[in-house]
Order: sequence, then structure tokens, then C-alpha cells
Amino acid sequence: MKIQIINGPNLNLLGKREPEIYGSQSFEAYFEQLQKRFPQVELHYFQSNVEGELINKIHEVGFSFDAILLNAGGYTHTSVSISDAISGVTTPTLEVHISNIYKREEFRHKSIISKSCVGMISGLGLKGYELGVTYFLNSPDL
Repeated sequence: MKIQIINGPNLNLLGKREPEIYGSQSFEAYFEQLQKRFPQVELHYFQSNVEGELINKIHEVGFSFDAILLNAGGYTHTSVSISDAISGVTTPTLEVHISNIYKREEFRHKSIISKSCVGMISGLGLKGYELGVTYFLNSPDL
């Protein structure tokens, strides 16, 4: 199984940015742990602060990978184009958020991309990515 993890804007600052919300571990360190936890899965990781690069990555893997875990960061609430990119590919996408978007500012309560995703994990910290991998491993449709 091949799973692409895509993180959007400002997630390159994990471990440094607002540790009270996002924790103190970098995503790169967490990703190494995730790879060890799931040796049977070919995990790939991509991060960009640029909307078009996120869309290009979705297009690149959206017909050849088994699953996408997407944390679109702030683009979750603003990007019709990312939502359209998810809808335009055949690879199922699961939306992941480290923080609970419903406990934050009102504008974060609306996800534009949710309608294009198979589901959402929100508020469980980095553990949400592990749960996403587990979901896809146990999904009978894959």
C-alpha cells in the first residue's frame, strides 16, 4: 500500500510554532516514527506553503497511490481549488487536522475540502495521521 501524506502551509514549523496547540515534535521526527510503526506501508511525505504545489502533488499521486492523508492547513477554509483537485482524482483522501478546528476561531469551523474527502480526523494531535493510516489499512475498498 502506498500512502501520500501532504501537509500545507506553516506545518513546516511543527515543533516550533505554537507548541501549546501543535506540540513540540517536528513532523519529520514524527514521520520517522510513523514509518517504523507501519513498515508494511510505503509512506511518502510532502509539505508546501504554496497552494499550487499542493494541487500539483495531489494530481501527481492521485491516480497511482492508494490513499492521501491531507492536512491543508489554512487552505482547508479557503481553497476551492484544492477541493476540486481532490474531487478530480481517484485516490481517496482523508482530511487530517492536528488541532480541533471546532475549538478554534469561528472561521476555522468551515472546511471547504471536507465534501471531497472520505472523512476527517481533527483534534487528536499527530496521532491523527496514525489513525488515518490505520483507517486505510483496514478499508475494504482498497
